Amino acid sequence: MASRKKLVILDTHAIIHRAYHALPPLSNSKGQATGALYGVVTMLLKIIAELKPDYMVACRDLPGGTFRDTMFEAYKAHRAELESELISQLEYAPKIFEAFGMPVYCAKGFEADDCIGTIVHELKSHKDIDVIIATGDMDTLQLVDGKKVQVYTLRRGLNDTILYDSDRVHERYGFGPEHVVDYKALRGDPSDNIPGIKGIGEKTGEQLVQNFGSIEEMYAVLSKGDATFIEAGVKARMIELVRNGRESAELSKKLATIRSDAPIEFKVPSEWHLEMHAESVAKLCDELEFRTLRDRVRKLSGNTESTATTDASVEEVKEQSTQASTEGIDPEELRETGIALWIVRSDYTNPSLDDMLGYATTEDYNTARAKILADLNAVPSLRGVFDRIEKPLMVVVQQMHVDGVAVDNKVLKHLQTEYTKELDLVAARIHGAAGHEFNINSPKQLGVVLYDELHINPVKQKKTATGARTTREDELVKLAEMHPIINDVLAYRELSKLLGTYIEKIPALVDKYGRLHTTFVQTGAATGRMSCEDPNLQNIPIKTEYGRRIREAFVAPKGRVLVAIDYSQIELRIAAGLSSDAALVAVFKEGRDIHTEVASRVFGVPADKVDREMRRRAKVINFGILYGMGANALKDNLGAGVKRDEASTYLDDYFKNFSGLALWIEEVKQNATRLGYTETLFGRRRYFPGLKSPLPQLRAQAERMAVNAPIQGAQSDIIKLAMVEADRVIKEKGWREVCTLVLQVHDELVYEMSETKANEMTGVIKKVMEDVAPIDKLSGVPIVAEAKKGKNWGVMTPGASSHGRNATGMEK
Repeated sequence: MASRKKLVILDTHAIIHRAYHALPPLSNSKGQATGALYGVVTMLLKIIAELKPDYMVACRDLPGGTFRDTMFEAYKAHRAELESELISQLEYAPKIFEAFGMPVYCAKGFEADDCIGTIVHELKSHKDIDVIIATGDMDTLQLVDGKKVQVYTLRRGLNDTILYDSDRVHERYGFGPEHVVDYKALRGDPSDNIPGIKGIGEKTGEQLVQNFGSIEEMYAVLSKGDATFIEAGVKARMIELVRNGRESAELSKKLATIRSDAPIEFKVPSEWHLEMHAESVAKLCDELEFRTLRDRVRKLSGNTESTATTDASVEEVKEQSTQASTEGIDPEELRETGIALWIVRSDYTNPSLDDMLGYATTEDYNTARAKILADLNAVPSLRGVFDRIEKPLMVVVQQMHVDGVAVDNKVLKHLQTEYTKELDLVAARIHGAAGHEFNINSPKQLGVVLYDELHINPVKQKKTATGARTTREDELVKLAEMHPIINDVLAYRELSKLLGTYIEKIPALVDKYGRLHTTFVQTGAATGRMSCEDPNLQNIPIKTEYGRRIREAFVAPKGRVLVAIDYSQIELRIAAGLSSDAALVAVFKEGRDIHTEVASRVFGVPADKVDREMRRRAKVINFGILYGMGANALKDNLGAGVKRDEASTYLDDYFKNFSGLALWIEEVKQNATRLGYTETLFGRRRYFPGLKSPLPQLRAQAERMAVNAPIQGAQSDIIKLAMVEADRVIKEKGWREVCTLVLQVHDELVYEMSETKANEMTGVIKKVMEDVAPIDKLSGVPIVAEAKKGKNWGVMTPGASSHGRNATGMEK
């Protein structure tokens, strides 16, 4: 017997609409809105991996009315006018289906659902073809037929999907697919403005269909009297609603019924395989700048079987593909080319060979390298970043990976035992507060407990993109004072993350010499910052005791100490220097505490009267300004009890007192909008296509990032220069064997040093870190580093002082 084939029909408009509302607004470097398109390609790759179709077709709506508008003038009348960003993506979408090699069916006067229904009807005679309808709504459930015709639809977001056969439809509603349209005729559909019977909701609609079947059968029973309805438990008021709503129900059924006679000429397409279209899809992804999706396309087309199973298999395929694609290319040269590309286009973080080929629109590496280097050389400031910072840093980063950092697995074993017990205790408290056990890791179950059972109801209930009540950490923090369970949930999540991400995983990664060789990626962020992976040691939380204690597992071997040297308030110092704000510059030049000074000015009290809470709030305001916080975000970050008007007043008072910074921020926004990019003191650029977006939300987001980019970018440049210069000094002084850079955490460098020479080496490296900053370009604002040392990274005491500047930044 021949094996059955599988045909997938994509309901394009439903998927695009769902993706548009489920994902944040995205755009590429050309300013093209791409969020919904990203969602469509993501969905297609998910379908290919999970369903493994033999055939793929798509159905779409055409502009203009349909026969349903003629039947009912108010059909879909309540739908809001489409936003221009969505319209542009709907117009572009056919290129996606063309790239995937999918025939697209549509018919004037009919909807996509009718085209789907027509295809399903025509395939009934093909006993060897099963159909799966991929959609973003539930209308097509009426087409389900056993396992012959199934519906693959989204529940939440783009990742939570469900496959409906007849049994699953019955499980959901209590009746089969044949009565889905009757149910819709009774309760209506507000999204399409199908009226249904006013007053009949989901529960009553299900009850009526479960007891009486179709609306025709229901009215036949009702014509004989109310007795059968009463026996079925239908209330008298509902019986009257049904009786009076017959005309509306019958009209609604006609509107909701999917037709099977759309004027399309369907034919079973040629058998479909992704590898046949991988190149055209990859080129599409390059055009839209969907780097990660392009990589997934190549992996899926190379090994469809393995990528459909687990995340581990995807990584395995990724590794195999990378090895094959870079064969014959010098690894050092490839890294260098990737760095050059990232400098030219900062959004190409940690670029792969595919990124390089895609950027240069070629399949030849040498051609791509030539194009990238030509573009780098075309902008002298970018070439300067490459020559002065990034290229010499390559050897430093590679040496960090080779050397690794010493880890005491006994500390991690002890923490695992302690934190596991603590996790159980916290879970018990949570279940005790709830009155029953539930899955704490399930956002849905947690939401029911918090909001429905314990009635923890904030004034403004935040929801996810799909309408679910959010249980995100940043939202739960705001509710901490409303019930003790909130802090326990936050503690549970932190303990779970620490155990799963660090405590349980790190021991297996430590080599036989007791060292962990994590990977630092110098092209890890668009800002210029380095990132860290396998595992990410830059992300160990240090604001809580749980997180801080993990650092105690990173140790110095016998005869050595760890020395951590970090820049003191470097981003605030850079902001003061770049803006030349007289008040801020004076604070740093005179060595006063910036948070106390800001609190004094914003809250209108003498500096010696600033209390701890005032200083805390000033600190939040200071860093909020750097990251472009508005009044609402500042209110949330300042904590409970602070109202929006109060936060807005703080911002106003801040900018009145520091008007130079306010002026600089506006200049950065204007210049970035005009040029399309920002630039650091060293010439590093970051592009912001969102500044030209017609979407206010996207523009505002781009403006916030544009303000922060010159500050965070300069900080990244300075610490990278410090790494390069310190490495040169270490080599020059013959300290290579007794002074090793083991960690970099944004504005902190951690060295493993000989215990006997630690003070001398610390002083020298600290001075290097302070001297690489271009103070003459920062209005004379001193850049200050502070050192601590200890036998482990978690417990450290102030270390040697610099031979250069003291805490005020003045020469000793």
